[in-house]
Amino acid sequence: MYEVPRLAIEIASAILYFILVRYMIKPYGLTREERYLGLPLGFGFLGVAETILAIGIILPIHGIGTVSVVMRTFAFVFLAFTYYFSKKPSKNSRFAWIIILSSIIVGLTTWILSLVSAPLMTIGITTSFGIFLRILALVCLSYICIHTLRSHIKSLDPTTIWIPLGFILLAISQYSQLIRAADENYLYGVAFVGGLAARLIGLAVFLYVAYRTFYRATKRGGINEADRP
Repeated sequence: MYEVPRLAIEIASAILYFILVRYMIKPYGLTREERYLGLPLGFGFLGVAETILAIGIILPIHGIGTVSVVMRTFAFVFLAFTYYFSKKPSKNSRFAWIIILSSIIVGLTTWILSLVSAPLMTIGITTSFGIFLRILALVCLSYICIHTLRSHIKSLDPTTIWIPLGFILLAISQYSQLIRAADENYLYGVAFVGGLAARLIGLAVFLYVAYRTFYRATKRGGINEADRP
């Protein structure tokens, strides 16, 4: 019943994520600062996760949903670390960020390879572990929401409220995924429709922020830190 609209929304989500990557990579191109790579990489991983999920809806590949859930959780963990180190421009902080990033990527790669070669890939992840991954993603999103909301309060710029709003909508979407993982029969339709709608609205908010930030940067010849997602 939900497969066709779900496929359409997953494809639309993947496209929006990759469009956001295109905009978010611009600050790095203008400044060549490594700290600006975190957001495009994180949203790129989310785009890959949605692409994998869309493939899983089209093709009956056992366990492909497992890879998508792991990839999505990894992306939110990565974004949380990106925001944690974003206000720490020292060399030590940059070195720690690179070490953590490398460790997370190695861990993700090892995990996916183990899924491909292990029987777990055939049956997928257990319900309890799937719930754990979604809770971890929700915790990371909660941290990002708090971090960006504090940045908004400090900047005293009313336009920056769009950034935490976008992450709050993604958190709502992730919470709906948690409800579905815990009990697919309980309010399945409400969680499904509400979660996907929240995600699309959140991505639209980020697209607006990213376009506005790049447009302003192009006219000013620089990046305003308060405008950056």
